[in-house]
Amino acid sequence: MDELDATDIAILRELQKNAKLTIKELALSVHRSPTPVFERVKYLEKNGYIRQYIAVLDAEKLNKGFCVFCNVKLMQHSRENGKKFKDAILAIDEVCECYNISGDFDFLLKVRVPDMKHYQNFVLNKLGEINAIGSLQSIFVMSEIKQEYGIPLSNDDKPTK
Repeated sequence: MDELDATDIAILRELQKNAKLTIKELALSVHRSPTPVFERVKYLEKNGYIRQYIAVLDAEKLNKGFCVFCNVKLMQHSRENGKKFKDAILAIDEVCECYNISGDFDFLLKVRVPDMKHYQNFVLNKLGEINAIGSLQSIFVMSEIKQEYGIPLSNDDKPTK
């Protein structure tokens, strides 16, 4: 199967809404029988369309409701500095997401901590220990307007291999 069809897209859309669906429930929602749906899900998993199943947690209830986007500029662009930075970021729990970006900054971090005091400690004692960082800019989230975890899918989508 080189391309996903409308049924595959429907399966992915339903699993994004609720990854706990049983195969029988999933089959009902996409109007197919369970055995072919099971085979399609296994194909989607095996070929990397489905990378993992997760639970979406409430950051506020877990005392991680203070969200900050942190723009980071490396001191100097080099393979060594890039590797130092990436390795350090992968080891820091407060960093939920990290993107290599274009523009005035090199990386965009999404950081979750309990409050400003913890963020200050994070900047001084964790980011501050990464020699490769030249500068950073913090953007504090006042409220989340929209937060989607899924990928927008339509039947017209043509996935890449």
